[in-house]
Amino acid sequence: MIKSMTGYAAQSRELAQFSLHMELKSVNARFLDIHFRIGDELRFLELPLRELITSRAGRGKVECRLQMQASTARPRELVPNATMLGHLKDLEAVVRREMPAAAPLGVADILRWPGILGEEAVDPEVLQAACMELAGAAVAEFVASREREGEKLAAMLRERVTRMRDLVAQAEPLLPQALADYRERLSQKLREAVASLDEERIRQEVGVFATRIDVAEELSRLSAHLDETERILRQGGAAGKRLDFLMQELNREANTLSSKSVSGQVTAIALELKLLIEQMREQVQNIE
Repeated sequence: MIKSMTGYAAQSRELAQFSLHMELKSVNARFLDIHFRIGDELRFLELPLRELITSRAGRGKVECRLQMQASTARPRELVPNATMLGHLKDLEAVVRREMPAAAPLGVADILRWPGILGEEAVDPEVLQAACMELAGAAVAEFVASREREGEKLAAMLRERVTRMRDLVAQAEPLLPQALADYRERLSQKLREAVASLDEERIRQEVGVFATRIDVAEELSRLSAHLDETERILRQGGAAGKRLDFLMQELNREANTLSSKSVSGQVTAIALELKLLIEQMREQVQNIE
């Protein structure tokens, strides 16, 4: 299946102690370029997350955001740190021995003391398992969005290929008459310019020039490149770079067709071909 390099996905999980939220988004790029925006407490997950994304995406600039917050599923239990309370009690006793007139610590003072209300520790293994489960779902959604976008791009390319085939088919029967008309016009001009020139020499010169302006080979190569484009679209996979190369070759043949044309109809067909190729080239830049 053809995949776009443009994709988006977001997943959230509400757990007992914390909630997780992951967001993935990507745009086109020459290679795979992954950027992470995650907190320090989750930094140890960057390597497995990178490996997971790399296994499912081949190209694109990918941004991964991962956030962890205290869970709102149940009220947080605030339990004073017993060890810290003991230290405060001992410190207060020392101070009061030295300074009997000092005011005792109030409850509010104690609760505001740094570290007195310690948060529940999160098991790193539980955290990693939850994050990777979340990441698996997010990456699956992310890849699906790229596939849906890729199918739309492939459909557009197939439609343009069909239109280009029609134009090539229209051009082919025009060539014999266009060349015959051009030979006649060129012969007449040569006769007028050089009245004494040998008739056989005129035919030879006209034949040589007519060969130079024959575009049958360009039309044949256009058809071959269109066949290859359709084959790549059917095959799917990482097709962006191959399709980009084919767009260059199609454009080369269309340019040659336009420059060698001696017919207004063939020239118009060549210009429309170039327009369709440019439309395809712009879309191919978004294919993985």
